[in-house]
Amino acid sequence: MPFQRTRARLVLTAEVESRLSTLAHSRTASAQQVERAQILLAYAAGESISAIARRLGTNRPKIERSVDKALQIGPLAALEDLPGRGKPAAITSEARAWLVSLACQKPKDLGYAAELWTTRLLASHVRQHCTAQGHPSLQRLARGTVSKILRHSQVRPHKISYYLERRDPDFEAKMAQVLYVYREVHILREAGKAVSSQLAVLSYDEKPGIQVLENTTPDLAPVPGRHPSLGRDHEYIRHGTLSLLAGIDLLTGHVHGLVADRHRSREFVDFLQRVDRFYPASATIRIILDNHSAHLSKETRAYLATVPNRFDFVFTPKHGSWLNLVESFFAKLAKTLLRGIRGASKAELRERIERHLQELNQEPVVMKWTYGLESLSVA
Repeated sequence: MPFQRTRARLVLTAEVESRLSTLAHSRTASAQQVERAQILLAYAAGESISAIARRLGTNRPKIERSVDKALQIGPLAALEDLPGRGKPAAITSEARAWLVSLACQKPKDLGYAAELWTTRLLASHVRQHCTAQGHPSLQRLARGTVSKILRHSQVRPHKISYYLERRDPDFEAKMAQVLYVYREVHILREAGKAVSSQLAVLSYDEKPGIQVLENTTPDLAPVPGRHPSLGRDHEYIRHGTLSLLAGIDLLTGHVHGLVADRHRSREFVDFLQRVDRFYPASATIRIILDNHSAHLSKETRAYLATVPNRFDFVFTPKHGSWLNLVESFFAKLAKTLLRGIRGASKAELRERIERHLQELNQEPVVMKWTYGLESLSVA
């Protein structure tokens, strides 16, 4: 006598069958859902429980559970686990919270030499102290479980994220003063007054520590198909460092530069004298700069006294160098010219930097500041 199916037939609508078919061939869905979709499609097509189990390489109880659940609550709902399924959590929520609180402390504060936690060290510490702290569920804690708990809590105690503390009590006021200068520049440019005999606005800073390094052997040129990049020996000879004192004209894009061995008051005064000679005598030269001691030293103020009303300094707040637009110029300079540069002497490197500034001034690029300008109140 032929086999008679005792379970009810699974009837699929065209829409449900299409969704199950897509899921059964998916490469991104979970393996569990893919398998359940294949089971329901096969059963709806008339295939027996035993045949489905043999073809999918599994057992009859699993097939029966999937089919029964689909007959009871619907094929799409049967793709998901029922509430309350799975093994109860062995680690209590209180124990997890205690572990995370430990991760938020430094290991050195708990008697260790390390500054940052590793999963091995944290797991070892937890296993040693969990019972005394009332969390015996952590006695067999492994490194992998530590990683999962910390990842779920979005805590990464092995990482350091650097920040810059605002130590200037007048930070907001000084920042607004700098932003007003940038707004004034923006208004002048919109009015077509890129070159003015009444005002010049510079963004100024120093870039110290430019290393003068000389190769011990010549560089090797790239060879197509064999060596795609420049070849360079790891050894080099040091010839000291140079400092670049630079100011960018925010109206014209012209770069004023002075390359010197140091960046003391006398070099800063030399820079100011060059700028003074560059602009018309009737113009006020407004300079955005930081609070370096050389900018207001006795030597600098002695020079400024000889040119009254010529310069107008606008200081950025302490730890607010990011407000100075010239920092973007230095960043680009480091990534282009200074990255990997070599020179046999200070004189050679100084000449190459000065030549680069001349090349930039042949086609000057006007740098613009936009951040925070819309938040300024109109006076």
